Amino acid sequence: MENSEAIYNLAKILGCDARKDESMKKHTTFKIGGNAETYIKVPTLSKLSAILRECKDSDVDFLLLGNGSNLLVGDDGIEGAVIRLDGEFRNITLIDDTTVFCGAGASLAYLCKFALKCGLSGLEFAWGIPGTVGGAVFMNAGAYGSEMKDVVVSVAHISSDGKIGRIEKNDLEFGYRTSVYRKNGMIITGVTLKLQKGNPEDIRAKMDDFLNRRSSKQPLEYPSAGSVFKRPEGNYAGALIEQCGLKGKSVGGAQVSEKHAGFIINKSNATANDVRNLIKEVQRTVAKETGYNLECELIIL
Repeated sequence: MENSEAIYNLAKILGCDARKDESMKKHTTFKIGGNAETYIKVPTLSKLSAILRECKDSDVDFLLLGNGSNLLVGDDGIEGAVIRLDGEFRNITLIDDTTVFCGAGASLAYLCKFALKCGLSGLEFAWGIPGTVGGAVFMNAGAYGSEMKDVVVSVAHISSDGKIGRIEKNDLEFGYRTSVYRKNGMIITGVTLKLQKGNPEDIRAKMDDFLNRRSSKQPLEYPSAGSVFKRPEGNYAGALIEQCGLKGKSVGGAQVSEKHAGFIINKSNATANDVRNLIKEVQRTVAKETGYNLECELIIL
């Protein structure tokens, strides 16, 4: 606690928005989770570097938070520091006619709108995905046959001891819902993307089509963290769960969505334990009845 106080005090001295005992329900799309011991919005790279070095020197754990759209925070909250990239990390710049540099803290929605405004195609699939650009690269987010790997050229990052670096496309190790950043411990700070010139009306139509598909098939009216399970080879998680008669299955306030079985929703003040127990029940049932072992796509703290 004393060490976390040092991080909080440094953040305040640096002029960051720092808060103690911040409810994580306000910062995750699941609307679930206890309090963060220290929550900091960091606006610049130099301030981020200073805070990371202090975390290392003070032996304080930290969590880099995007939009909290693929995250389940425990009911006891988070010890240490939760860091949110803000300010310059949300800027987007057009480098040339088809190349864009985007801060990792910008939302995918903002990036998609920027691309549309510039008449650039290639990101339509991301319209409606409720994450940040950094988070999307971290997990190689995708939909409708496209993924971030299709448009990312390089990724800028900072290490936990404040060293700045960059990884080019061929070394990003993109795979299904993964990238090199899942294992290298670096913090994504910005992303360079290569898009294509397109007709704004066609781009808008494609974005609208994808969003309409999402709205009709996904339970967007309830808090959730998107697809809970990775797609098993040769099948679909939602189809397997539905096949096992688990649509509508509830544990406490958590429920397997009746609209899309691949989603678990916070239907009524669900706790993290409710969600975890429901996930285990789904995994046990699907494994027993179909032989498939469902792996979580959701990050559980």
